[in-house]
Parts: sequence; structure tokens; C-alpha cells
Amino acid sequence: MDTGGVGTAPDRGRAGHLRLSLLGRFLEIGIQTPDIRASVEFYERLGFTQARTGDIWPHPYGVLTDGRAHIGLHQKHLDSPALTFVRPEIAGQLGALERAGVQVASADIGSEAFHQVGFRDPAGQEVRLLEARTYSPADRSASQTSRCGAFAWLSLPAADFEPVRGFWERLGLQAQEERERPFAHLPLRGAGVELALHRPRFFTEPLLVFRDADMAARIARLRELGIGPLERPPRGLDASANALLTAPEGTVLALLEGRGEAEGPA
Repeated sequence: MDTGGVGTAPDRGRAGHLRLSLLGRFLEIGIQTPDIRASVEFYERLGFTQARTGDIWPHPYGVLTDGRAHIGLHQKHLDSPALTFVRPEIAGQLGALERAGVQVASADIGSEAFHQVGFRDPAGQEVRLLEARTYSPADRSASQTSRCGAFAWLSLPAADFEPVRGFWERLGLQAQEERERPFAHLPLRGAGVELALHRPRFFTEPLLVFRDADMAARIARLRELGIGPLERPPRGLDASANALLTAPEGTVLALLEGRGEAEGPA
């Protein structure tokens, strides 16, 4: 996931300048953790790098990245994973968000506040828009993979794809054709983020999806290092070459055999 700049819509204004999208630019996958030290150590053992965080949040906060995924760890209550975007001048965008079908659940836009807006998509996925970044980009290339392989996308459960698809399209993401491999999913792209929707009958929780052509070897190495727990993948995936890895705070990483280059959902 690219977090290098402010999101833009593909259309241009009269002066030829790109217009800011409603979402802005993707910042992080916000994750609640009861023990931030344990979570940080877990991702560091996997080969993630810490990014330098600012002092915006009063609670313990850290960001771990493999160059593509940016995991924001928050030691406080958070409906996670929270898809978090940076949208400058967010206070002036509430009307546009409502016209796009967004029902704003929370808005902290006071004169002395760090501006932020929260809402959910039709499947209940938490979304947050912030007025500014909360960490500095890490000096790490997207081509540097972790022990998990190449981060591919964040997959979210949705019983009915169509209302969720329409919601995100109104906010500027682009839906592609549904795909069957490595599991049935609907890819969504835009604003610096790669998402997918999957059916709850496949897996009831969100999945951080990683891929590698020789994932079996990576899984074996994780077992040698004592990194786990590693569990069988959902039904339909070969258990000899795929696995689920659960982080201390409960985040589920899907380690799947397949193309390992920097890619979108496939």
C-alpha cells in the first residue's frame, strides 16, 4: 500500500490540477492491541520495520511496515482493522461525504482538535479520515518483502458484495471483476490501497494476504523460528502450501502460495 502522498481523483479541474479525492490517501491499517510491545516484537520478527511516529495520539502508538503494508498499532480501543486515510481540509468535506452516501458516525473538527472523521461501509468496516499523517514514511522499498512474502491486499468479509462495491466506488475506488484464485474475492483499488471482499463462509474475519511462489518454504522457516501460531488455511486451500498466522493482538495473516511480486489482488 502506497502512502507516499495525498490521494487524487483521475479527473482534472479547469486549471488542469488534479482534484483531491474524498478519501485522500491511504495511511494505515489501524489495529487495536492490548500489548503494543508484544505486537511490535512480533512484526519485527517477521521482518517488518518501525516507522517514526509523531506525537498526535496520547496513547501508545507504533507503525510497522514491510514497504507495502503499513500496520498502525494502537494501545487503545479501536474498531479494528480501521482503514485510515489522510484527507487535508477534511472539515470542509462533510457535505460531499454525505452526498456520496456516507453516514458520518463521528466528527472531531473543533478549532483546537486534530481533525478526524469516522464512518462505516455497508458491511460494517470501520473507516477513518485524518487531517494529517501520524508517522513519517519509513526508508524501505516496496520490493523488500518480509518473512511472510509480498503483501498483496487486505481482504474484508462481506455477505453482499454489491452495496459495498457501490459504496467504495462512490468514494473513488475501482472495482474489478470477481476472481476465483487463490479464493473467491472482489478486488477494489484506489487512493493508495489494495482491498478485496470475500464471503464470510470462506472466512469470517479480515485477512492480511501475503503471497510467495514458495510459500511452503516460508511457512517451514517460520515454524523453525518458533513464530506462530500457524494454523490450517480455510477450506479449499492446500494445507501443505498455505497457512494462517495470528498476531498477538488477533490480526490474521493469510500466507498463500502464488505470485510474490508487488501485485494487486489476483
